[in-house]
Amino acid sequence: MIAKSIKVKHIICSKRIDGKFYLNNDALLSLTLEDNDDKCLQLSEYAIAFNPPVFKRQFCQNTEKAVQYFQSSDVPAATERSEVFINKKQAQKVNVIVKENQILITGFGTIGNVRLVSKLQHGVAYANNTCRIEVKENNFYGFIYAFLASKYGKAQMNKNASGSVVRYIEAHGIKKTFVPIFTPEKQKQIHDLIIDSTELRVKANLRFEEAIGLFDSKFSVINNNNHIVSNINIKAIINRLDATNVIVSNEISEVYQNSNINSFILVSEVAKDIFIGPRSKRNYTKQGCPFLSGSELQKSNPTKVDKYLNLKDSKPFIVNENCILITRSGTIGNVSIIFQCLNGYAATDDAIRIVLKEGAKISHQYLFAFLNSKIGKKTILSGAFGSVIQHINEDFIGNLLVPIITENEVKIVNECIKEYMSFINTAILKENQAIQLVEKEIEQWQN
Repeated sequence: MIAKSIKVKHIICSKRIDGKFYLNNDALLSLTLEDNDDKCLQLSEYAIAFNPPVFKRQFCQNTEKAVQYFQSSDVPAATERSEVFINKKQAQKVNVIVKENQILITGFGTIGNVRLVSKLQHGVAYANNTCRIEVKENNFYGFIYAFLASKYGKAQMNKNASGSVVRYIEAHGIKKTFVPIFTPEKQKQIHDLIIDSTELRVKANLRFEEAIGLFDSKFSVINNNNHIVSNINIKAIINRLDATNVIVSNEISEVYQNSNINSFILVSEVAKDIFIGPRSKRNYTKQGCPFLSGSELQKSNPTKVDKYLNLKDSKPFIVNENCILITRSGTIGNVSIIFQCLNGYAATDDAIRIVLKEGAKISHQYLFAFLNSKIGKKTILSGAFGSVIQHINEDFIGNLLVPIITENEVKIVNECIKEYMSFINTAILKENQAIQLVEKEIEQWQN
């Protein structure tokens, strides 16, 4: 049971007297700022907030007349690139193009996810239900981002959201968010941490793309058309008769045969273990071992989890640094690698774990890069089965062929991915430090 006294001014302002409006977690966090409104300014004092108009998207191929398109669900994603494109002229007309240093906020479904637009995403398009925040000159946009990403920023947006089934909030509601007034020195300290974090993410993504590009340059582009007709040699059919698997597997074999790669290795030959977590009922707690779901593994900051497992129950779910995870159900084939800051976290059983042997012919970094390449992803997806919900299994992953490129190129891939992991790990820690500084400062108001 939660009990708390509420000031009359809050009841008059909200015109609500029902207890559940005030006594949920978002409302309680919001009250901390509302009770100290003399120490805050509304977001509209710091920035301009707007949503583009609703528009019918004109999807197209990747040409000079196209621009990358992201949905609101992509706001917290780690990736800086999209394989979906819309007409560039249309995107400019309806003002859905985003700019470097703008802050993006999801206002539909899962509310309050925040992204600071990097130089890699300058000029791409985001959905109209993603609110844009343009911080005014002489204000620290990194500080505003850190606050909006904190529990106090998210709580206000969720409290002020509308809708009984699908929750939503737009710019006119977001701009009323209370932002704390900190000293210029404190704001700059937080801002600098966020800027450092953003720059590290850019460096990391460039190194990641360099490693993936080495594999992509080695193999011809695989046909992505939905309708393919192909003659298949009966010898190529091993365990599967469905056209999707047989044709794609044959196509991948042809790509390998036409390349200059002569050396391949099975994942099972270098793996110490390929397994999933236990399939059991998970009892979530408020504290304990942080739990990573399949979607959280793909986020830019996966340390910000909502669920925890009891420390005693979490042991079979634990993943360690360098472990490779591949989502195996629903949205399959997303490949992640565990950073140092995620060492000891628990991970969903919907992710296949790959742990390589010590002294294996390839490293975790090399395998991670290959599996994220175009042909690596296509190879994983070729093993999907299931009429409604798609799946892959451990045996299939163990039988994947991994091409071995030249010794010098292997060295480049390993170095790129090691730097990628180091940059991302440091970026996450700096962002978390900035958010903690914001939350600690606000918590001092209650003392």
